[in-house]
Amino acid sequence: MKLEGSYDVPAPRQRVWNAFLDPEQLRQAIPGCEKLEALGNDEFKATLKVGVAAVKGTFEGKVRLADKQPPESYRLGAEGSGGPGFVRADTLITLSEIEGGTRVSFSAEVQVGGLIAGVGQRMLGGVSKMMADQFFNRMSELLQSS
Repeated sequence: MKLEGSYDVPAPRQRVWNAFLDPEQLRQAIPGCEKLEALGNDEFKATLKVGVAAVKGTFEGKVRLADKQPPESYRLGAEGSGGPGFVRADTLITLSEIEGGTRVSFSAEVQVGGLIAGVGQRMLGGVSKMMADQFFNRMSELLQSS
């Protein structure tokens, strides 16, 4: 499944870059994120509680950052598994300066398996979009209050 989008964040690009690499800010902004611990070397361990339709559960996994080109782009690889199945994602995140802030664009290739795959692509796409909206809205709030 391919997911793409962009969000305008009302903060300077360097500040947005720093926030997107800060485990504490990410933990607060990611919907359902209970834990995000740095393992070192641009790798994090994550615990998320996620629900899609009637399928709910806790996922444990790892997030890896690669190909960092500050403050323009990086690649985020994530994989997690739990009761509802597994999720793997490879996302390219690009930050560009716009008037009044920063445009954050993403292009992700996502694979899901297990029970969660049974809810269907359309439902997963809608939930993914909703979670992305929640993440970017919360990240914008955090950046404006800091």
